[in-house]
Amino acid sequence: MKTVKLDAGSREELLVKLLKRSPSQYTEYEQKVADIIENIRIGKDKALFDYTKKFDKCELDASNVEVTEEEFKKAYETIDPELIATIRRSAANIREFHEKQKQRSWFDTKPDGSFLGQKITPIEKVGVYVPGGSAALASSVLMNIIPAKVAGVSQINMCTPPSADGSVYNATLVAAKEAGADRVFKAGGAQAIAAMAYGTESIPKVDKIVGPGNIYVALAKKRVYGNVGIDSIAGPSEILVLADETANPRYVAADLLSQAEHDPLASAILITTSAELAGKVEKEVERFTQELERKAIIGQSLENYGYILIADTMKEALDAVNEIASEHLEVLTKDPFATLTGIKNAGAIFLGQYSSEPLGDYFAGPNHILPTNGTARFFSPLSVDDFIKKSSVIYYTRDALEAVHEDIERFAKAEGLTAHANSVAVRFE
Repeated sequence: MKTVKLDAGSREELLVKLLKRSPSQYTEYEQKVADIIENIRIGKDKALFDYTKKFDKCELDASNVEVTEEEFKKAYETIDPELIATIRRSAANIREFHEKQKQRSWFDTKPDGSFLGQKITPIEKVGVYVPGGSAALASSVLMNIIPAKVAGVSQINMCTPPSADGSVYNATLVAAKEAGADRVFKAGGAQAIAAMAYGTESIPKVDKIVGPGNIYVALAKKRVYGNVGIDSIAGPSEILVLADETANPRYVAADLLSQAEHDPLASAILITTSAELAGKVEKEVERFTQELERKAIIGQSLENYGYILIADTMKEALDAVNEIASEHLEVLTKDPFATLTGIKNAGAIFLGQYSSEPLGDYFAGPNHILPTNGTARFFSPLSVDDFIKKSSVIYYTRDALEAVHEDIERFAKAEGLTAHANSVAVRFE
């Protein structure tokens, strides 16, 4: 990790470096992704199975691309029963949290007989993408599907990459069943996104696609946006720890590494007002790194995007926190609730020494699909809101319209839209 003094120069340098991790910066992959999407759009199942053989080394066809009930049953029989119990407890917490986000339709009747309102309708068909690879994320299954179920989505289809033998991780399948997925398909990468966006003979078209993935998945979601809705274009994982002299350096180091192990592009940043703490954290990071299984990935991540920034004041530290707008923000200060009042931009905020980031990843209940690459300045975590649509409802009586028709006609004529004005005027000829 690089230890530097926090000032305007170091802050700007860091922001520029972090921005380079955004999927939008990887233009060299865009044509390859565009070709995959177009081939799936035209070739449908055949193209999908060809790409699955090429990228996943797996032979699939229409008879085995969808996970069967027998495969679900085998997953339940194979997996550790204690893990099943843990998945169920986590799912209950996630469901309880997201139930509080539900919105209801409302209507407001006025004395003149008119009424205005907002109608809430769940999205009908949602596609969920769940990564495979080196870290199959069963937790992401719960985080994507449960809010959709709470919102009332009627059809939830999930795509996840198969292993070479055509299997899907047992924990992924159990989580999908517990969360309430309707159908699960063995498809990964940009080809899975294209299949859900345009439909194939085996995989139905959906209305919206959610879920994280690699650079190909991120760019594919960006490419199909407009034909379907998407949640966001996620970048690599990131954590920022804001700490003062009261923080436990061992806790800080462990939490930084919890995100560094995701990906060589993951960022782990400590901003602190204590030079003494900074030194202790650096030593703990070195010690932990030698012990952890994914130390090669951690080493790359820390070398590229690991920073310890030493600030003169907490205000200066908070300014940097808000400018970076991290996906995960831990607040390890003497009074974290007081510090919270100064935080404006973060995906998820973890307060105090016993609220480590993995608590949010797996169990607490709030969603772990979060805005990355500074987009927490204007985006929010995945929620029930991502799975609903809002329609405005307008009803006017003749008397109500008569009272305002001259205003409407005047406005329309001022914009040169005389047909708009006429549409109201004809009702009072």
